[in-house]
Amino acid sequence: MKSSPLKRAIKALLLVIVAMSLAWAFWPKPQLVDVVRVGRGNFIISVAGEGKTQIPDIYVLSAPFNGRINRIDSEAGDFVIANQSVIANMHPVNPQFLDKRSEIQAQAAVEGAKAALNLAKARVKQAQVLLDFDLSEYQRTKLLYQKKAVSKHQLDHTKMRLETLRAEVETAQSQQKVMAAQLAAAKVRLLQPDHLKDITVNDCQVCVYSPINGQVLKILHKSETTVNAGTPLVEIGDPKLLEAVIELLSTQAVKVSVGDKAIVTRWGGEENINARVRLIEPSGFTKISALGVEEQRVNVILTLVDPVTKWQNLGNAYRVEASIIVDHVSDALTVPLSALFRYNQQWAVFVIADSQAMLRPVTITRRNELSAEVASGLEDGEYVVIYPSNQLHTGDKVAVKNKKPIR
Repeated sequence: MKSSPLKRAIKALLLVIVAMSLAWAFWPKPQLVDVVRVGRGNFIISVAGEGKTQIPDIYVLSAPFNGRINRIDSEAGDFVIANQSVIANMHPVNPQFLDKRSEIQAQAAVEGAKAALNLAKARVKQAQVLLDFDLSEYQRTKLLYQKKAVSKHQLDHTKMRLETLRAEVETAQSQQKVMAAQLAAAKVRLLQPDHLKDITVNDCQVCVYSPINGQVLKILHKSETTVNAGTPLVEIGDPKLLEAVIELLSTQAVKVSVGDKAIVTRWGGEENINARVRLIEPSGFTKISALGVEEQRVNVILTLVDPVTKWQNLGNAYRVEASIIVDHVSDALTVPLSALFRYNQQWAVFVIADSQAMLRPVTITRRNELSAEVASGLEDGEYVVIYPSNQLHTGDKVAVKNKKPIR
C-alpha cells in the first residue's frame, strides 16, 4: 500500500529538520574573547619598593652629668621651641646614707676639725700679740735712733723682727682658714638625704632645653631617677622634614637617578603623595626575603614635595610604598602585557579582523608592570585579544564579550 503524498512530505520535512540540527550542532562556534583597543598615550616605566618614613635629623637629648632627674612632664607629640622649652630638670645626686660606723667616724672627724680650728685661732692670737709688742718696740727704737741713742744695726734688727712677725700672723690666719674649711667639709660628710631641703618641681638647677623647633618623638626616661652622664632622655625632631626611605633591589636602584619623580602609595591616606629622589645611598646591604633568599638592597631617600597638610598624619618610621619613575614617553603605542605571548621565539598578539583572530608578530621595546611599548606590528585603534587561551588559533571565529579601552 503506497503512502500518501502528505505523509511523504512530513517525513521529508523531518529529515530536513534533523539534518539542520546536526549541522548546527557540529558547526564550529565562535570563541568568546575579551579584547582591548590599542592606543597611544603616556608610557611610564617605574620601579616599586616599600620602606618607611624617617625624620632626617633626630636629636637625642642626654643627661649632661651624673645626677638626679625630675619626672619629665613632656609627652610624645608635644611641640617644643628651641632654647625655650625645658625638656628635663636635673639636680645633683643625693648623698648616700651613712651606717653607724661611718657616722661615728664622720663625727670624730668633725670634732678633730673643731679642735684644729681652735688651735689655729689660738696661734693667730699669739702671733698678733707678738706683732703688737714688736710694733711698739720698733716705734721706740726708731725714736731712739732719731736721737742717736741706738745704732742703725739695732733699728734694722727690730724692723726685721717686725716683718717676720707680720708674716707669722698671715701664716696663722691662713692656717685658720684651712682648718675652718676642713671643719665644713667634715660636717658635710655627716649629711643624710633627709637633711637636705626639698626641691620643688619649679626649681630648675640644671635645665635641659630643646635644641630645635620641633616635636617630641619619644620619651626614653619618663620617671624621676638617678642617671649617669650621657644617658639618653628624649628624642626630638622636626616632622615637617619627613622623608621616605625605600628599599630597592640593587639591580633596580642602578636605574634610579637623583631628582627622579616618585609617588608614595599605600601610606593610609586617600591620595598618593608626590615625591622626588633626594639620595641614593652608595652602599647596599643584604636582606633575607620572605622566601628565604638573600637579596642585595639599596636605600633610596625620597623628599615629599606635596604640602605638609596633605600628609601631616604621617609620623616617623611609618610604613609606606613608593613607585619611582625612571622613564617616561608622552606619545607611545602600548599594548597590555596580558595580550602578549611568545610565538617562534618572538612576541605576538591576536588581532581581531572581520570577527576572526589573526596572529600577528610584534616588536616590543620597553615594558612596565601593566603594558609594553610597541615599536612595530600594531596600529593605533586595532583590537587585540587579552588573556588568549591555548585553543585560540589564527583564523578562528571569535565573538567579543567585552571591549576595553587601553589604560
